[in-house]
Amino acid sequence: MYEEIRSEIVKVCHKLWLKGWAAANDGNVSVKVAENLFLVTRTGISKGDVTETDIGLINDKLEVIEAAGGFRPSSEIRMHIRCYTLRDDVGAVVHAHPPYSAAFACAHLPIADRTLIGTVLELGDVPIAPYATPSTDEVPDSITPFITECNGLLLANHGALTVGHDLTAAYYRMETLEHQAHISLLTRLLGGAVPLDGDALKRLAQLRPSYGIKGRFPDEE
Repeated sequence: MYEEIRSEIVKVCHKLWLKGWAAANDGNVSVKVAENLFLVTRTGISKGDVTETDIGLINDKLEVIEAAGGFRPSSEIRMHIRCYTLRDDVGAVVHAHPPYSAAFACAHLPIADRTLIGTVLELGDVPIAPYATPSTDEVPDSITPFITECNGLLLANHGALTVGHDLTAAYYRMETLEHQAHISLLTRLLGGAVPLDGDALKRLAQLRPSYGIKGRFPDEE
């Protein structure tokens, strides 16, 4: 069931690993396939080794509906479920540990440079969710105040999370976030970035609906 989506998840997992964004068993990916039904990657596997049999169908209580023997979802999938619960426009979630984004997360620095057009359009400002103990409800609770108003966020001392209406959008936003984090670091070394002015931001805000982009935009009331 859902063979095409499983194949897409495998491709995204392999991309995350090849880019060095998911060391060891880091990261997880999910896609909403029906009301309260989700395809998710299993726990304890390198994203470079993921195959279709490592993707299981679960419900919003993390109960396994259909999967290969021995399948268990990661406890971090609770964070994904929270995204789906709070955002009816979200169809996929990607969690990874891209180095530049993770560096900002470890430094407790949000990414709000407002310099790159693509980042401003797709993500707006990228906040930091407070530190949360793994495998506890602290993790989904930590993102709750932020995820309703953004499409990407940093997880303090942990990594990054992005959402999208489908898996392609969620993955591309992770690429955009990591690219912005890299640029943000370089501009700091150069003495600081020059942000887009208020008029430019307003014009970009007007473009968002035509791209189907939701989430809070910088300086919106």
